[in-house]
Amino acid sequence: MSPDDSTKGKRISRWSRIGAAFVRLLGRTWRMRVTHDDAVRTARATNTPIVFSLWHGQMLPLLYAHRDEGVTVLISEHADGEIIARIATDFGFRTVRGSTSRGAARALLGLSRVLEDGGELAITPDGPRGPAKSIAPGVGVVARRAGVPVIAAAASASKAWRLKSWDKFMIPRPFATVHVAYSDAVHMTTADGASDEGLRAAMELAEQRANA
Repeated sequence: MSPDDSTKGKRISRWSRIGAAFVRLLGRTWRMRVTHDDAVRTARATNTPIVFSLWHGQMLPLLYAHRDEGVTVLISEHADGEIIARIATDFGFRTVRGSTSRGAARALLGLSRVLEDGGELAITPDGPRGPAKSIAPGVGVVARRAGVPVIAAAASASKAWRLKSWDKFMIPRPFATVHVAYSDAVHMTTADGASDEGLRAAMELAEQRANA
């Protein structure tokens, strides 16, 4: 390992520890409300694997809401992905690295294995670089191959900071009320276009429920 790699590794480690501590401290002040989670509870009661689909900009409160549940998240191999991966691991998530644009084949194989083993996935169809609220094909491909439902998840906050990033990344402020809601289960068994339409409708429904 070169000195530059060592310095980079230490920097990533430091920022991931700071990030995890910050989110944990901030999350303890949030008032969490979860509604319309019937599809999630039904799937878990019947040991049915789930693919959660969420917008990249709403990732933070949803990671906190699902902490320590053993969900596997798809995280990009870009520079900031390592920090996010370490924070997610600290919150009890498993990770698969890659995206539909980089490391796609390996990522899809890893995700498929998680579902085959009865696990749960969380994927951002507009990540890692957008455009915001666009739908890349990865979610539908994985769910169709495994024959499992997709459940869209969304979060809103009574007060939040929004970063000046492509996804307007949301950070609920201290003592905010964070509302998490879900769509009904969507089975991705039709042609690609219809599947994308069904997924978009599910994402919009979850967001409407979270904002209600």
